[in-house]
Amino acid sequence: MLNKSTVKYIQSLQHKKFRDEYHVFVAEGPKVVTELFQSNKFTCKALYAVQDWVTGLEKGTALAMESYIEIIKDFELEKITSYATANKVLAVFDKRLPAQNIMVKQKLTVVLDDIRDPGNLGTIIRTADWFGIENIICSENTVDMYNPKVVQSTMASLGRVNVLYTDLEKWLNNTAGPIKLAATINGSSLKELCHIREAVLIIGNESKGISNAVLKLADKNISIPGSGPAESLNAAVATAIILYAFTG
Repeated sequence: MLNKSTVKYIQSLQHKKFRDEYHVFVAEGPKVVTELFQSNKFTCKALYAVQDWVTGLEKGTALAMESYIEIIKDFELEKITSYATANKVLAVFDKRLPAQNIMVKQKLTVVLDDIRDPGNLGTIIRTADWFGIENIICSENTVDMYNPKVVQSTMASLGRVNVLYTDLEKWLNNTAGPIKLAATINGSSLKELCHIREAVLIIGNESKGISNAVLKLADKNISIPGSGPAESLNAAVATAIILYAFTG
């Protein structure tokens, strides 16, 4: 049975302050937990699961997880989940240190300026993984990649994409070589530039777009051609369209 201190500890990890303090994060649900565990990119600290989930594990997975698993009741899992309905299993993993020396030659790199919605960031990470993007560079005020909703939205792509938080202005100033393309409402058509295979793609805040300080460091603005009355696209959707165009 979970004691009060364990419940309090896991609940505290819903907040960035405590994730940073303990250098861990929470993942929930069979797919996300299993894939993160098997990725060998994150060290598992603890794994709390209901009996029927453990019983249904493949033998090899069960053996690998055996020393980490604590079987708990459904009502106990409800106490520590961040969701309306608990999903069989919750795990605590160590964060991993991101690679600091980002290679931008001969590839596409995604830069995110002040993305605030956890679902958007998670979807962008997952989309980047799909299109083979190795690195995402985030402004320091972009939502935490270890926010539970981000972790859930990535569907385990978290272990396959390097995500670095840094001062974007400084990073862009210090990054030479690839063309820096800013996704804006009024820019050159994406169709004109999609032949490029080496670039830094800058995506801005959901409501404000790319900040002026970052925008002035771009070499060129690009836009996704549209034919309807909508003013703009969701940040994650825009990222997916741009990556498809540049990697297709």
